[in-house]
Amino acid sequence: MKKGLILGLTLAATFVFAAAPAFAEEDRNATRDVEEVGSGPGADVIAFEETPSHIFLTRDEYQRSLFREPLARRTPNMTYHGGKIMTGVVSKAIFWGTSWGSYTGDKITGLDSWYTGFSNSNYAKTTTEYTGSNGTVGTGATHQGHIVDTSAASGGGNTTAIINEVCKQVTAGNIIPDPAGNGYYPVYTDLPRGNAGYCAWHSAGSCGGKAVQFAFFWKLDGDAGCDPGDTSGLHSQGLAALANVTGHELAEAMTDPASPGAWYDSSGAENGDKCAWTFGGPLATFSNGSQWKIQGEWSNKAFTAGTGYPNSSGQKGCLGGL
Repeated sequence: MKKGLILGLTLAATFVFAAAPAFAEEDRNATRDVEEVGSGPGADVIAFEETPSHIFLTRDEYQRSLFREPLARRTPNMTYHGGKIMTGVVSKAIFWGTSWGSYTGDKITGLDSWYTGFSNSNYAKTTTEYTGSNGTVGTGATHQGHIVDTSAASGGGNTTAIINEVCKQVTAGNIIPDPAGNGYYPVYTDLPRGNAGYCAWHSAGSCGGKAVQFAFFWKLDGDAGCDPGDTSGLHSQGLAALANVTGHELAEAMTDPASPGAWYDSSGAENGDKCAWTFGGPLATFSNGSQWKIQGEWSNKAFTAGTGYPNSSGQKGCLGGL
């Protein structure tokens, strides 16, 4: 979800959303080129925006946004805005927070499996129709594993803390940014969501002059607002919730990664937003055999052809990668 939600974000301790329009293109453009320069040890740290705007709303907040501005009133298909896309994915996950050092559950191994299996999966193929100034979104992905940082996590309400964490790992030699700009570094914190109206977000910036894509995730254990309702029994509830929002953020990063933007509709909605909290079937099977309950992604081609499954407003155009 794009810039229009910035006005709805109250930068207070709870980061709650007011009843503002879900998308506002003029607000999106006004903040698109904001840069915040931080300080990292031995590296320039630049975030392309200060306040996170590519956010995945909780189920309840998303329903409220539809009440304010139904998808059916918006331009159905996304249009191209001149920027780059991600032609592939080179990922390395960061698990940040004091509790990760003693963690024994399935989230770390499960998310490594998610990213590995994403490569060349049917789910990855849901975005391959989108092109940018640097080529076409591809299905190939290389997952380089994960990093555990047991220092106290922070962030959520701004991008500075998260890109600083990514650049900290770059400076330490734990991450080598992909030279083609396809590096994607999701940061999974042990911070509960509290009253924040979103589950995760993605953004972009640079570490020492090298472009990076990054994302932020709350701890979603026991969080009904960000729970896809996976009843398969294959994963813990916390992993299932993170897997679903991971798919949303990665698909949006690939099709609309950074300034000046690539694919979104007239209200600023990205491909994940247009199919948020809708599912094409019970489970998607990835290329490594892992299975996930994961939301679909919007396809202009499917909408035009009248195929795909319907989103929350009944518009056919969502592909589930099943």
